[in-house]
Amino acid sequence: MGSGTSLDCCELTDIGRRRASNQDSNVVLAPWSADQYRRRGWLLVVADGMGAHAAGEMASALAVEHVPLVYEKLAARSPPRALDAAIRQAHAVIHERGENAADLKGMGTTCTALALVPRGALVGHVGDSRAYRVRGGRIDQLSRDHSLSWELAGQRTAGSDEPVPKNIITRSVGPQPKVDVDVEGPFPVEARDVFVLCTDGLSGQVADEEIGLLAGGLAPDAAAAALVGLTLVRGAPDNVTVIVARAGEKEASQVAPGDQPWPLTDETVTAKPQPIPVKLLSGAAVSLLTALVFNPWSGLMGADGIGGLLGDELAFPVALILSITMALLFIGCLLAAVLSSFASSAGPVRVLPVGAKLGGGPYRTYDCTPSAPLLEGIVASVESAAHGLSTQERDRLLAAVSAARSRITAGDLPAALTAAAEAIAGYRRSIDAARGDDTAHG
Repeated sequence: MGSGTSLDCCELTDIGRRRASNQDSNVVLAPWSADQYRRRGWLLVVADGMGAHAAGEMASALAVEHVPLVYEKLAARSPPRALDAAIRQAHAVIHERGENAADLKGMGTTCTALALVPRGALVGHVGDSRAYRVRGGRIDQLSRDHSLSWELAGQRTAGSDEPVPKNIITRSVGPQPKVDVDVEGPFPVEARDVFVLCTDGLSGQVADEEIGLLAGGLAPDAAAAALVGLTLVRGAPDNVTVIVARAGEKEASQVAPGDQPWPLTDETVTAKPQPIPVKLLSGAAVSLLTALVFNPWSGLMGADGIGGLLGDELAFPVALILSITMALLFIGCLLAAVLSSFASSAGPVRVLPVGAKLGGGPYRTYDCTPSAPLLEGIVASVESAAHGLSTQERDRLLAAVSAARSRITAGDLPAALTAAAEAIAGYRRSIDAARGDDTAHG
């Protein structure tokens, strides 16, 4: 825990049950002082690598290495700019590494980063790893999946039964020369808000309501263990990584009257010298000359000139109107030339006003209030998985399941949640013992 803060945080990763290696990575960058918290807050990052065995591992490892480094380096900038630049620079490093080695070509990773700063929670995001906020029996998905199934979700017709693959992502860090980064927030933070970052190894096996139930009802270390354990209960076909962080009083959003807007572009804009507005100055000169020549009192308006052609009665009003028009045109051209000389070619600095928010999140919201059906779904999964264990382990686990069910029946849902978490922990211990702890955790 960083000095001057009250965040309770736990991170956990597991290889899963069908993978030969763990291509997930994660990191938590804690502030070491109250001043450091005010400057750049906490940073939590999860990444899910893609590519051949070594390539995926390297891509996610590079992401969790460079995103915190760059974010820390750019802490003097506004948090949204620092977060965006950190992911972009990590992308550049991964892309260059992949382009320079044949066995790493095309490697990539998802990257979801959460910055907790005094003004709120910011999410920087590429891919289909997720960021959630759990509050008061509700779980909000703060990030948007960059996946084919997400993109097509609103386009499918009622009669379309063909399944859409859930593992095809439409945006990632590394493979392409450029990357688009979503920056969302800041989302207001209240004391006891819980933030969950996870790879799709978790969200693909555990429903959002279940994530919210476990994360909101258990301490972060117990919640992280229960979430990973429930993934193992349900087969864990992929690596799984989760970070659970519970905000304290010191992380509650604070907006002071003197807070300044966050710059979203370069804070220092250097104006480049503007070229001389030749056309405007030429127009002004021609307009002035015309106004002087055609004014009613010039020699050109006499009987030997235009006055003789139009007649005295018509010549004077025509000359007056023409002279006034040209004089106004002269003033307009001259004013435009002067203003253009002060214009900056760099454009204005874009800012995010205090109280405003980037992005469109939250994108999905679910009720995760403790309920008998929600807890029964978890307990039933553990019961089903128990039948694949040895007799002794199965009997011990079924006893834990029975204890959880008895609390559900009695209506003591907090105790039932604790008992369900203990049953999940028992199953996870059996799996770890069977495969060896040296392969269990990445």
